[in-house]
Amino acid sequence: MPFRIATRPGNSDRDNEDFAAATDRTAVLLDGVSGRPGDGCVHGVAWYTRRLGALLLAGVESGAPLREALAGAIEQASSLHADTCDLTRQETPSATVVAARINGDRFEYLVLSDSVLVVAGREGARLLAETRLDDLRAELARAPYETEPGTPARAEEEHRRRHTIRAYRNVDGGFWTAGADPRAAGAAVSGSLPLDGVLGFVAMTDGASRAVDVFGAHDWDSAAGLALKSGPLALIDQVRSLEADDPDGLRYPRGKRSDDATVLTWEPGSGQG
Repeated sequence: MPFRIATRPGNSDRDNEDFAAATDRTAVLLDGVSGRPGDGCVHGVAWYTRRLGALLLAGVESGAPLREALAGAIEQASSLHADTCDLTRQETPSATVVAARINGDRFEYLVLSDSVLVVAGREGARLLAETRLDDLRAELARAPYETEPGTPARAEEEHRRRHTIRAYRNVDGGFWTAGADPRAAGAAVSGSLPLDGVLGFVAMTDGASRAVDVFGAHDWDSAAGLALKSGPLALIDQVRSLEADDPDGLRYPRGKRSDDATVLTWEPGSGQG
């Protein structure tokens, strides 16, 4: 099968909240948004992500348009715990999403929030990403500080600013993840490319893509090249090595020392197309 998948938890003491699965022609990759106390769900993020991922894979495999498949999966997954959990809370479990389908002579894709898809072609790699979260982070970062550098007040303000972004999740004018509201599907980047121009593709959760956007050890072209040539686990292993060399995030500031990391690759194989 031309799909390969590798995943590793960020912490061995916690459930891996990522999910990835594939058939012979379709694949999905999700990154669960870590929950907080009082999220209203008795099951947890990993429980939700696995069910949403399985339902999404079935919808993509059915041939439904990808945004329609995602909206339907969100509705179905939400119905599984609507009677036991408060899905009106903003912190209710949700996930970032990548979906891909080989459909005749086309490669179809969908990306929601900060998981990414890198398509390798004859002229190099092409990043397919939905950037609203990054755009909002940059916008918030431009706001001037109100406290003096090096003071406890500044440290508190920096902590507060890092977490302000949560207030913008799954609200109009903010950014979207696949939670309880099927409108999230409308915020996804979706499209298709001619399959004959695709030499392979790599989907990554942000725990793996930090090889590029946190550590700067790769650009998108070389990160995809490593995963396609040496296998998806090779990219994750490199990220873990980089994290181990900077355990306290002093050289490379990041929200988590080590995050769940999942990489899914596809290359043309027999019987495809």
